[in-house]
Amino acid sequence: MIKIHHLGHAQSERVVWLCEELEVPYEIQHYTRDPVTMLSPPELKALHPLGAAPVIEEGGLMLAESAAIVEYIIVKHGGGRLKPGLEHPHYADFLYWFHFANGNLQPAIGRVLFMRRTGLPADHPALAAVQARMDRVLLLMEERLGEAAYLAGSEFSAADIMTVFSLTTMRLFQPFDLAPYPHIRAYLQRIGARPAYRHAMSKSDPDLTPMLD
Repeated sequence: MIKIHHLGHAQSERVVWLCEELEVPYEIQHYTRDPVTMLSPPELKALHPLGAAPVIEEGGLMLAESAAIVEYIIVKHGGGRLKPGLEHPHYADFLYWFHFANGNLQPAIGRVLFMRRTGLPADHPALAAVQARMDRVLLLMEERLGEAAYLAGSEFSAADIMTVFSLTTMRLFQPFDLAPYPHIRAYLQRIGARPAYRHAMSKSDPDLTPMLD
């Protein structure tokens, strides 16, 4: 059985959700953020040098990094589900959007978060630059979701599991308005209708109402 070390309101929700979608048995070890710093507690820091979640254990394996964990679980337990094969017409789309989540979307939001915490005025060029980058990233996603129901095409995939955290839970830390992006908001409603997503969120963060609009 997979043991998921889950920090509340963190990217580890992706792993819980994936296991629910694949019906892979798992257990959750919950950790709570420091109420002042909002960082990981010492127990999680003792588990992994970076003190970040998610971390999973299975047998003698311990693995961190959400994208690595998602790929590991899909390959070992997925049986071909949630990851199109090389022959699939949307294989390249899947690869792009799977890596876009941590390669562009999450960093773009994070840069705005960090720059705003510096106390710079709203019209400062550096803040304007990172905000413009985030806007372009969201617009690209909006255009994609105007073409397809899910990021890799017509079928739900692990690319969606990698992406949704940044559009939902991440807004607890860096609020941003999705009103200008109707296709993204419709996409989040489709996600919210998935039983596996609802079950995962109720187990990983029962105190949180998913931010799906």
